[in-house]
Amino acid sequence: MATQIVMNQSGDARHHFDATDREAVADAEERFRQLTGAGFTAAVRTGPGDAAVTRSFDPTAEETLFFPRLVGG
Repeated sequence: MATQIVMNQSGDARHHFDATDREAVADAEERFRQLTGAGFTAAVRTGPGDAAVTRSFDPTAEETLFFPRLVGG
């Protein structure tokens, strides 16, 4: 089961999907596009404690993390 983890003000929201379910993959890809379009950075876990930024949806990724833009001043 693949997981998309969206970091937010209250911690995170997790969205699980079955990579063999076409409809679930389509929903996950749409979520990826919406989040990255809204300015979130997407990163795929590559190992324990490691992640690599990605610019394209990968339905085979076990975990994809979404980080919001940093706002400073």
